[in-house]
Amino acid sequence: MEPRGYRMVVSTELNYVKACGIAERQLIAWIRGKGYDPSGLDQGRTEIAPHATLDRDSESGRKGAYSRWRMRETRSATSGTWQSTLIVRSGLEEDKGRTWVQVDIEHQPAREGDVPIRANTPNIVRSLLDTLEARDALADVTAAPVFIEAEDVDEAIEELCDSNRRMPVVIATVPYGKDPDDWSQSVVEPLFRYLHGLAVLYVLTPEAQSKFNAALEYHPVFGGGVRTYLPGLDPAWKPDAQRHPVMSRRTIEGAPGRAASTLAALPQRLSSRQPLPAALAGIPRQRTRPRATPVGTDIAQLRSDNAALTSLLDEAERAEAIRVSEINELYAELAKADQASNELRGENEELYDKVQESQRLIRFLREQLQEAGQFAIAHTPAVATNITYPTTFSELLDRLDELPGIAFTGSRKITQSLDSQSVDNWLYVAWDGLLALDHFARSSADGAGSGDFLSWCKSETSSALPFPAAKVAMRESDTVARKPKLRSERMLPVPKAVHPDGRVFMQAHLKIGGGNTIAPRLHFYDDCPRSGMVYVGYLGPHLRNTLT
Repeated sequence: MEPRGYRMVVSTELNYVKACGIAERQLIAWIRGKGYDPSGLDQGRTEIAPHATLDRDSESGRKGAYSRWRMRETRSATSGTWQSTLIVRSGLEEDKGRTWVQVDIEHQPAREGDVPIRANTPNIVRSLLDTLEARDALADVTAAPVFIEAEDVDEAIEELCDSNRRMPVVIATVPYGKDPDDWSQSVVEPLFRYLHGLAVLYVLTPEAQSKFNAALEYHPVFGGGVRTYLPGLDPAWKPDAQRHPVMSRRTIEGAPGRAASTLAALPQRLSSRQPLPAALAGIPRQRTRPRATPVGTDIAQLRSDNAALTSLLDEAERAEAIRVSEINELYAELAKADQASNELRGENEELYDKVQESQRLIRFLREQLQEAGQFAIAHTPAVATNITYPTTFSELLDRLDELPGIAFTGSRKITQSLDSQSVDNWLYVAWDGLLALDHFARSSADGAGSGDFLSWCKSETSSALPFPAAKVAMRESDTVARKPKLRSERMLPVPKAVHPDGRVFMQAHLKIGGGNTIAPRLHFYDDCPRSGMVYVGYLGPHLRNTLT
């Protein structure tokens, strides 16, 4: 489910009364900036423009206090409604005096079935961050990126590793030879323009970069690139690096606008999925009540009340429809996650069996060498086959001429886009898969192999360049094969000598990565029986299926 709504949740060390006063002043300034009339704000509903209303409710008691403002704007019958909510909430005892501030922006379509418009950062967020001294755990949440100097590295790493952190930390680097201030102003600030209130924003100075990367050996960032560090960072565990996507300088400079949207997608998704702090989660659902207004006769009053109540009922029905849609999408994502979990479980079991088999073979061979008197050889460390892996997917494409059994017919642009969120493991798996496909193609051409690529991966023939059989799928589900839209995405290019249409249904694929919304796949077509070639028609993000 792509992120659509905007949500900011921050805390401040200001007390509830001060934070509430600041929030209300910023709200009034924001409303005035839209050309609305903010006078007379009180409990209940206020009409601040012909197409806009503002609802306010508040409460205080033994469990703390909160104030909530909700603005609804409906400019036309077909535009849908933009709903903006601001909440200030006193913290609970465990919050140690903090006050919580929440901002939500969402679009409610006018018609059922229409897709909501994606919400960007509202102007009020920047003014709130500037005036509230907002924080996320140990870190300051600011409207502009802050430089990490060499002396700040230890503190920055402490923030990254803080178990109470809710927000991602997005860190940009400065390329060699560039002025940090100029780079930050011309490149980083436009790149971060959709991240305000969604992430903690930093720029790593060149002087601090080596110290930072030495401390985070498995999670480095450099060369003008940007890395998003999600909560739960484990700096000592190499596999954890896969969770923290990198965006390269090439991607940033190649399409700045697209890069800014891509960079914001993950923090925006995380903000909408992250459980609310207990203090905010305990606030009751807003129940708007129309304010009584003297309109003359009792009949006129009843008609006015009826119109107001009908309007509120319509709002509730639209909100309910949106929640139902969100729940259905979450169920679909859960099914997708379950499927990925099952695939990984199978892959892990297969790899475990392979490791155990290898260990048994090593022990057997050592025993044979010892019986033959070759003690030195039996215990000499093995020299691994030297495979030089590409460092980017762009480099991977440039090196395909090293694989004579492979022909790449896909979109280079789609494959290169993986560099914006790639981690080392994806490159290793993709290159290992291509090496294995190339070996398979050449073995088939020499008559040394039989059967399809999956059978080859399970046979002893593949031992020189093995590839996990659990990462190979030779066919798509029947539903994908039957549905025209899903099938058409897998109709991928080949030379007309292979097929007169210049396209074939490439359902065979390698699972390059998982546990990520990108989950790259490599789709291929085995034409070895005729041309002795394997055609790779796609290497990029997971194509749509029944669960996406």
